[in-house]
Amino acid sequence: MKKVVKFGGSSLASAEQFQKVGNIIHADKDRRYVVPSAPGKRFSEDIKVTDMLYDCYRAAESGKDFSKKLQKIQARYQEIISGLKLELSLDEEFELIARNFKEQAGEDYAASRGEYLNGIVMANYLDMEFIDAAEVIFFDENGNFDEAKTDKCLSERLEGVEFAVIPGFYGKRADGVINTFSRGGSDITGSIVAKAVKADLYENWTDVSGFLVTDPRIIANPETIGTITYKELRELSYMGATVLHEDAIFPLRSAGIPINIRNTNRPQDSGTMIVESTCSKPKYTITGIAGKKGFASINIEKDMMNSEIGFGRKVLQVFEENGISFEHVPSGIDTMTVYVHQDEFQEKEQSVIAGLHRAVQPDTIELESDLALIAVVGRGMKRNRGTAGRIFSALAHAHVNVKMIDQGSSELNIIIGVENRDFEAAIKAIYDIFVTVCI
Repeated sequence: MKKVVKFGGSSLASAEQFQKVGNIIHADKDRRYVVPSAPGKRFSEDIKVTDMLYDCYRAAESGKDFSKKLQKIQARYQEIISGLKLELSLDEEFELIARNFKEQAGEDYAASRGEYLNGIVMANYLDMEFIDAAEVIFFDENGNFDEAKTDKCLSERLEGVEFAVIPGFYGKRADGVINTFSRGGSDITGSIVAKAVKADLYENWTDVSGFLVTDPRIIANPETIGTITYKELRELSYMGATVLHEDAIFPLRSAGIPINIRNTNRPQDSGTMIVESTCSKPKYTITGIAGKKGFASINIEKDMMNSEIGFGRKVLQVFEENGISFEHVPSGIDTMTVYVHQDEFQEKEQSVIAGLHRAVQPDTIELESDLALIAVVGRGMKRNRGTAGRIFSALAHAHVNVKMIDQGSSELNIIIGVENRDFEAAIKAIYDIFVTVCI
């Protein structure tokens, strides 16, 4: 069996955390390829190394003396090296970084050094081969990820390499300039490596024991999701549930490689398995609940709109022309409502209203702000009758007024619109009716 393991910043914030990681890797000989992030926070008031690098580079870019800032970053790594009792010096690396900062090598280069340096430390600690991500992860001249070239090069480079450390988050463009993925991009690197080596499993180690049914800031100690499909994960991630970088899903989904979200601080926990499909029945009717505040609705009324061919297209074209994307479009016989992000819409609302009048000549247009959308997701909803009824009943009992409900044809999710002020109460009510009463 072949496993790729990625460790987040909190898992590598100190020598103590490194030791936990070392124990995890040595406990399973199949954990062969390691993808580290940059050191994260050691305590709540601490600063992540990536943020320290950004701050240091901006000082260099503006012509200020950045030496003390860089020394603090080096001290963070030295603390880890000393704590692990390694005979390793990063002096030459930091001298090169200082020169490149002076020559303004770019913010992407600066940010990438966190993972690069941590990769060197990790490889030394584990006695594995270090492979610079810039040698195997490629972007085109516009900064777009070059999947074909990367997959070919990475597969060839790792062929015959039994154990290796490949730092996450970055690669290089065709001109040799360092390019990074978006923040949290080490998850993406891990998935790319897993696809390239045809791994049997991609383990993503972080500081939580998998995906939770809902936000722990709203529900104290929510249940952990044992198994979730890629489709369910996509729905929950889009609505704000974050444990894994969204773009990390696609390389693995195309290769049929499962993901296991694990907790570095509790390696005994089985975590969450993310799979293409599964025969296993979910523990509850729903898999998860996620949501966001800050939406506005534009309700368009016009008698006989259902008989007007192209009415919906004309409405949505007005939003497109104003550069506004829509979230949901529930409709009735004579009504059509468009849900959008409020902050995107506010400054253009009068332009949109005028555009709608020109495009479809509505009878009335009504706006409502300060709305929240909640996604109730679960493959179990297909085989359980009355899910929507239970949701409505729970919300009514909690005195939450439902502004909108939208169920996809896949029966995988139900989207509910409520007022911002009812957001937390709505999630609590839904969690209680589907999870708490079943425990």
